[in-house]
Amino acid sequence: MRLSAARAMVLEILQQRSEPVRVGDLAGLLGQHDNTVRAHLDELVEAGLAVRRRAAPDGRGRPAWLYEADPTRSEPDVRVREHAALAGALAAHIAATSADPEVDARAAGEVWGRNTARARHPGGPLDRPKAARQETVNIMADLGFDPAADDTLTTVALKRCPMLDVARAQPDVVCQVHLGLIRGALDELGGDASRADLIPFAEPGACRLHLMTRAPRGPRD
Repeated sequence: MRLSAARAMVLEILQQRSEPVRVGDLAGLLGQHDNTVRAHLDELVEAGLAVRRRAAPDGRGRPAWLYEADPTRSEPDVRVREHAALAGALAAHIAATSADPEVDARAAGEVWGRNTARARHPGGPLDRPKAARQETVNIMADLGFDPAADDTLTTVALKRCPMLDVARAQPDVVCQVHLGLIRGALDELGGDASRADLIPFAEPGACRLHLMTRAPRGPRD
């Protein structure tokens, strides 16, 4: 089935979580009203992409519903297409309305990156900067960028862009959204976002992502 961008994002978060999630917790991650998120979840359950069950009783009242992605189903190709459609709409809007499209695009990407990292690791930052870099690379892989990192996780070739057509049409906007995504995820995970940089189309068939572009401020990790 074809998912809307909003439902594709909800499904993505469910797929990233290792434990079932309550409506209120998911609404908090997305910054949306409980009823809006509940409607998305119910549609995913009806489509067979998510499952719903009652939480264990805890005091008085009816236990809350818990939701998780159906482990036997996934829709990665649809997700990527919807991300591309959303990126195209966002790029066009920012390019047409912003006084500083690159700054606003980067800020939008940072929100996306923070929300994605927080959904995957609700417990907070990871224990080492290198672990934060690894998980950021994992996020890019899950989004379809086909990253190839060096042994130190400081330089990454992004060999595929799931939004290539949009990026070629609006590179100043789309590539800055992606840089914001990386920086937002890094910062949320405990890495140094200020040292991340993205060079679009740096080599044939790949963009180059640097995760440690500046001298470290403290001990090497």
